[in-house]
Amino acid sequence: MPKVRRSRKQPPDGWELIEPTLEELEQKMREAETEPHEGKRITESLWPIFKIHHQKTRYIYDLFYRRKAISRELYDYCLKEKIADGNLIAKWKKSGYENLCCLRCIQTRDTNFGTNCICRVPKSKLEEGRIVECVHCGCRGCSG
Repeated sequence: MPKVRRSRKQPPDGWELIEPTLEELEQKMREAETEPHEGKRITESLWPIFKIHHQKTRYIYDLFYRRKAISRELYDYCLKEKIADGNLIAKWKKSGYENLCCLRCIQTRDTNFGTNCICRVPKSKLEEGRIVECVHCGCRGCSG
């Protein structure tokens, strides 16, 4: 089984605890990348990749900030090696963005009217029975 990509630098203590989960997520990522995309919209074929990227980043975030199970050194190593997305984690630390699915959903330049993505609208503000699905990542509502 291929390893999680990393530099020649020796990983810090605690790496052996998170490595199996990261390898599993990396394997899922490879499967999502090679999955056939016939019959899907162009953006729809990228949704599984965004989902796995979110899972991997959330895993590192939860281990460090919520459960305090990994050291600062290991956390910094994961960010430096781009195993987790530092920009997404920075947004999760801010109030109102705790459940953000991806950074594209808050970029106003990607929308027609210069607003956030539809998945950022709270479910209470939407009409009942309407199914919301983000065009960028397939999220069904990350505003809470």
